[in-house]
Amino acid sequence: MELRAVFWDLDGTLIDSEPLWHQAEISIATNNGGTWSEELGWKMSGTPVPKVAQMLVEAGTQLPAEEIGRQMIEYVKDREFEGLPWIPGALELVRALAAAGVPNVLVTASPRMMAENVLRQAGDGAFAAYVCGDDNTAKKPSPEPYQAAARKLGIDPADADAMAHCAALEDSGVGLQAAAASGATTVALTGYTRTDATGGPQFASIHDYDGMTVDALDALVQQRLAGWR
Repeated sequence: MELRAVFWDLDGTLIDSEPLWHQAEISIATNNGGTWSEELGWKMSGTPVPKVAQMLVEAGTQLPAEEIGRQMIEYVKDREFEGLPWIPGALELVRALAAAGVPNVLVTASPRMMAENVLRQAGDGAFAAYVCGDDNTAKKPSPEPYQAAARKLGIDPADADAMAHCAALEDSGVGLQAAAASGATTVALTGYTRTDATGGPQFASIHDYDGMTVDALDALVQQRLAGWR
C-alpha cells in the first residue's frame, strides 16, 4: 500500500455542519442590526471565523468582531456537542483506515474544544492527531495546517514524495488550495458544498463517499505517483 496517511478537513468534509454556521451567522446578524444570507454564508465557506466575523461587521452587525466570532462558535459548538452530523460514509471510512493501519489527522480551523469533540465522537483510535484553529499555524489557504499534520506523524512536509503518499480530503476553495500546496494528494468532496471546485487544484474529485474505500484512496495515491515516475 502506498497510502501513508489521510488528512481530513472538518466542515463539509467529515460533517455536514456548514448549515449550522450559516444559521449562526444569519441569527447574529439579524438580531444585531446587520444583514446576512445563506448565499453569503456559502461564499465564505471554509473561511476562518475571525474573517467571517469581520465581514458580518462590515454588513452592519452592531457587535465587535471578537464577540461575533465567540457567538458563532458557541452556537455551533452547542449543536455539535449534542451529536455530530456526520456525512454518510465519512466516519466508516475513517474507522476503516485506522483499522488498516493508516493514520487519520483532523485538520480544521475550528477551536480545540470542537476538534476534540470530533475525536471523542469518532471513538478511540479513529484519529491519530489533529491540527486546529488554536494552534500556532497560519490558517488556510496557507499549506501550514497540512504541513503541521504531516509533522504530527513524523512525516517531513518538505519531502514531496512523502507528502504525495498522503491523501487530503477537502471541500472548500481555500481548503483545497491549502491541501494541494502542501503536496498532499488532494481529493475534493463536492456533494456537501455549493462551492464550485471545477478546475481547482485537487488531484481528483468525488461527489460523496459511496464506494470510497481504503483501497480506492490508495489507488488515487498510486495514480498520482505513477504520473511522477
